Amino acid sequence: MQWYLKVLRQYRDFSGRVRRAEYWMFTLVSVIISVVLAIIDAALGLSLGGFGVLGGLYGLAVLLPSPAVGARRLHDIGRTG
Repeated sequence: MQWYLKVLRQYRDFSGRVRRAEYWMFTLVSVIISVVLAIIDAALGLSLGGFGVLGGLYGLAVLLPSPAVGARRLHDIGRTG
């Protein structure tokens, strides 16, 4: 969980590097949260046009941290982000 929170705290940082474990743990926790929110959306009937309200809010919350961690991971493997 510490890797997930670290990525969220560094949401503006597109420079630097991120280790493989940190990147994949962020991705794993993000997918788990998305699935749980989709289940909650379906159970509560909060889907609007096929998109869940809670899942959409979570998607907006990680809109900037996701590409930032992706760019930092590319820097770690020697590519440009």
